[in-house]
Amino acid sequence: MSRARSPDREKAVKLWIKSNRQIKPAEIAEKLGVSAAMVRKWKSMDRWDELPEPKRGAPRGNRNAKGNKGGSAPQGNGNAVKHGLFRKFLPDDQAYLEVFDATEDMTPLDMLWYQIRIAWTNILAALPKMHVTGKDEMIKELKKQKFEVHSKGRGKDKELIPVVIEEEYEFQFAWDRQATTLNAQSQAMSRLASKIKQYDEMLRSIPPEELKEEHRLRIEKLKIEVK
Repeated sequence: MSRARSPDREKAVKLWIKSNRQIKPAEIAEKLGVSAAMVRKWKSMDRWDELPEPKRGAPRGNRNAKGNKGGSAPQGNGNAVKHGLFRKFLPDDQAYLEVFDATEDMTPLDMLWYQIRIAWTNILAALPKMHVTGKDEMIKELKKQKFEVHSKGRGKDKELIPVVIEEEYEFQFAWDRQATTLNAQSQAMSRLASKIKQYDEMLRSIPPEELKEEHRLRIEKLKIEVK
């Protein structure tokens, strides 16, 4: 038996439309006493951005509606496509769209911080791959194969079997692998340092009264880790 649809789900979309589609999921969540993540999920699942604009007629006798049946926006008006135009061209994948909607409330500073975290995580994850056990260590990697198709059996029992006739391998010795990974690691660290510098500059551009202490502390902590 399926669960009943939450009445807050309908209230959420009504609040969003009433705000001329400007109110953020976090604000809706606060009004309804639910989590912002839940509102974002409703917004994604119910495709709020694709909902048609409600028709609004001008007050009776109002000349603004003259020549414009129903008083709605003229044909070609951008109001109806302002929201959701970009989203409708995204892949029709629920998880992808939920991630897209979840970033709506993120500031440029938060986005840059997540880029820094991902870059630093990738650098740390790559460290085990750099380990070389000895100078004679060698990696053999299959790069290419050529096949011939042979037939087996007769009549209805006949089947085609691919047979490998040629293989091409790439050999990477310890010094080659270490040099390649060190170079890649060096480039990754340079990009990370550039992002940290950019984050620092953005922090300085924010008025002290608007700057959150957590923003300053998290970058200081990362600087210590990277040293």
